[in-house]
Formats: sequence, C-alpha cells, structure tokens
Amino acid sequence: MSYQLYRTTTLGHTLQEALDEFVASGQISQALACQVLSQFDKSISNVFATRVKSRLSFKAGRLSTYRFCDNVWTLVLKNVEFREIQEIVKADTVKIVACESRSGNN
Repeated sequence: MSYQLYRTTTLGHTLQEALDEFVASGQISQALACQVLSQFDKSISNVFATRVKSRLSFKAGRLSTYRFCDNVWTLVLKNVEFREIQEIVKADTVKIVACESRSGNN
C-alpha cells in the first residue's frame, strides 16, 4: 500500500515504537497495533489531501536518475530551486518518491 510511505516519518516511527512496546507488554494485541497503523496511514493521507493548501513550484537543473517500479516513481534531481510566492530555496540534490493516488479507497 502506497500510504505506508508516511510510516518512515518521525511521527510514523514514534507511533510504531509505542505500539511495539504496548504489544510486548501485553497491553494490546498485534492485530490492534496493525489496525492503528492502518488508520494512521489513511489519516495522514487524508490530511495531506484535504488540509494542506500550500503550493510550491520547482525547477531542476537536471534529472540525475529515475526509476519506475511497482507503480512508484523515484526521481533524483540535481541543482533544484524551490519557489513559494517570493521565497526561494536551493538544493544540490532532491529525491522525489511519487505514488499513484487512489481516489475513494480510503
């Protein structure tokens, strides 16, 4: 499931560690921990889809590498310039991981 990308964030790792501790101490079952993680995946995806309104544009100096595997694009860009209204941020290397959106399968 592409939603699981959010589990690699600090918030996702922290949730996973807390759930692992609860399971290890017998406070919750493994099945409940899996349900919590599944709901986390859906909720994070929903928040990004419905509440984040910022728009950002970028211009890449060049595309270094790209890969398409299991419906996931991975792009590595060099000399990238990000622009949000008047603010400009430059980066030497940027990695973008893009997954297909699945409307209605929340």
